[in-house]
Amino acid sequence: MTARLVVAGTHSGVGKTTVATGLMAAFAARGRAVAGFKVGPDFIDPSYHALATGRPARNLDAFLSGPELIAPLFAHGAEGANLAVSEGVMGMFDGAGAGGVRGTPGGCPGGVELASTAQVAKLLRAPVLLVVDCGAMSRSVAALVHGFASFDPGVDVGGVVLNRVGSERHEQLLRQALEPLGIPVLGVLRRRAGLSTPERHLGLVPAAERQAAARRTVAELGAATAEACDLGAVAAVADAAPPLHATPWEPVIADPWPVPSAGEPAGPSSGPPHRRPVGLGIASGPAFTFVYQENLELLQAGGAELLPVDPTADERLPDGTAGLYLGGGFPETYAEALAANRPLRAAVRDFAAAGGPVVAECGGLLYLARTLDGQPMCGALEAVGRMSDRLTLGYRRAVAAAPSPLASPGTEVRGHEFHYSQLQPPVGATAAWLLDGERPEGFVAGGVHASYLHTHWAAFPELPGRLVTAARKGAAP
Repeated sequence: MTARLVVAGTHSGVGKTTVATGLMAAFAARGRAVAGFKVGPDFIDPSYHALATGRPARNLDAFLSGPELIAPLFAHGAEGANLAVSEGVMGMFDGAGAGGVRGTPGGCPGGVELASTAQVAKLLRAPVLLVVDCGAMSRSVAALVHGFASFDPGVDVGGVVLNRVGSERHEQLLRQALEPLGIPVLGVLRRRAGLSTPERHLGLVPAAERQAAARRTVAELGAATAEACDLGAVAAVADAAPPLHATPWEPVIADPWPVPSAGEPAGPSSGPPHRRPVGLGIASGPAFTFVYQENLELLQAGGAELLPVDPTADERLPDGTAGLYLGGGFPETYAEALAANRPLRAAVRDFAAAGGPVVAECGGLLYLARTLDGQPMCGALEAVGRMSDRLTLGYRRAVAAAPSPLASPGTEVRGHEFHYSQLQPPVGATAAWLLDGERPEGFVAGGVHASYLHTHWAAFPELPGRLVTAARKGAAP
């Protein structure tokens, strides 16, 4: 089984992304095949992990996928790697909590530790590297680390990394305080403003929006981490992880290729003889970077040919497009470019008006609206979008409220909301979901299913299966 460790923190903003990405880059530069993971629903940090490792980064979220899929998803994502580094979320023991999501214990087991870094570390049997922000403490660091190491005996804290250390004297005081605990200090990072990464309202700026600068940042993080950390000792902690017996998850959709009708022509040898792959346009480019890798793999497993389309640049839908998947991202940042691309806006509007299957999540929902902060969008939905200073955030349980290309009525899923934008009206005449048993949300109009809800399809493969089926029904023979 792949050597592995989890990079956890005492709280948000402690430097987990710096340390985790730096370790990934440092080990990759030394020839190890590294797989990167992010605990939780975050899309942005994994974009830096992918740059550091040279392979897709993946999410491990015990609420979205269910605890039972964490180890299989990990094993799938770590195939071909000999080291896996998983970056945690918030503080190590922070998660959804039993009371944080209405009805959670019955719909997704996990109790008060649900979706926390600690829970994922235990599910992976992975040692933890605890990152501590030491910018305003010295001897108190020992009480803090002792508390985190002893709070849950099931969590193995294999070492600590001291971040934002001010001086050699400061480092000496910290080490002296920690020595009696017997937990090794595996790294000490000094304050370095030059290693900061640009941020905005939802966190870091995605790597896809600043490719050249992001690559430089990742390379600098790798070099700084190699200098600040004992990579040999870190590798020893990861290599000592006990065996993890997990069958890798596979992207499988039940019966994705319907049996042909009598006389129907056969397809190419690349797939089952009776069906050709069906084209599915996938929103891409700098404005649309929020999509789970497993979602794309499930679409392909169901028979979709993924056709990337950049709404900031491409003026027409790809040839053969029979369905659209518009994921999340930052359309508000690129509103002018999206508005200026009139040909594609018209093509998407016409495709939706003709009944073509369209699934949109969060940023894709805004793109389908009439306007966003006054800039014209596609106009496929009778709604107006605007940015606000109010954050809508949280895990949700959802039930499909109407038939759509994504779900049949009554389908139960788990998802996550994270946005500062608002729509007027906030919900369509026909809602997409009923959230947490009471709040209608989203829009179903013709062949369009549009919602703020992000869903991880590994736990609900019927969703991508339904989208591919809808696209196939509308595809030209």
